[in-house]
Amino acid sequence: MKPLNDSQAIHANAIQRICLSDAVHQALEDYFQQMNGHRCQGLYGMVLSEVEKPLLRCVMAQCDGNQSQAAKMLGINRATLRKKLQLYGLSESR
Repeated sequence: MKPLNDSQAIHANAIQRICLSDAVHQALEDYFQQMNGHRCQGLYGMVLSEVEKPLLRCVMAQCDGNQSQAAKMLGINRATLRKKLQLYGLSESR
C-alpha cells in the first residue's frame, strides 16, 4: 500500500475526527437509553458540568497552569476561572 502524502493524511485525520457536538449528542442519546424511560431532573446543569470540568482541565494544561492565559483562552475573567476551578476541585493549578 502506498504511503499517504501530507495532504491525504490531514484529510484522513479530519474524516476520523468526531465533532464535539456529535460526541455530546451521542453521549446524551446513550444516557437517555440507559435511563430506560425514567425522567431525569437537572439535566442542563449535569451536562454543563460534565463538559466544563474537562474543558477547564485541558485548557489549564495547555496554558501550563497559567490562569491568566487560560482565562483569556476561554474568554472569561480570571476571577470567574478561579471560581470554576474551585467548584470542580481543580484549584491546585496556579
